[in-house]
Amino acid sequence: MAASDNPPTSKPRDRAGVIDVIAEDTKTGEVVLVMNELDEWEGSDEQLLALQERFNAYVSFLLDGEMASDQPELAGKPARIELRCAHVPDTRALELLGLIHDQLAFQEIKLEVVVGNDPPSPKATA
Repeated sequence: MAASDNPPTSKPRDRAGVIDVIAEDTKTGEVVLVMNELDEWEGSDEQLLALQERFNAYVSFLLDGEMASDQPELAGKPARIELRCAHVPDTRALELLGLIHDQLAFQEIKLEVVVGNDPPSPKATA
């Protein structure tokens, strides 16, 4: 699996086998796989299935030896998947992400959801 050259607005199901970014977080020593989600969350079955398929591909890349062969310098490091969203996930997506988080924890893979278009919270500006 390689980083995507597809435009980020392509249909999610077309991106099931694409890892958007592979990097190392030098502060934590973790391998970070970034999954970008720029579309609005609509909570449809299709969107949630596509999200689940993408997570399956990311986990497979980490656990099935593909990362070790493609990026040997990152092999054996702790891993984190970052879902970077332009919009806050809706209720159904949050429920699915909670389940995915729990399953990834069994594999010692962290999950972080980063929302980019949120207005700053009062705590962040105080």
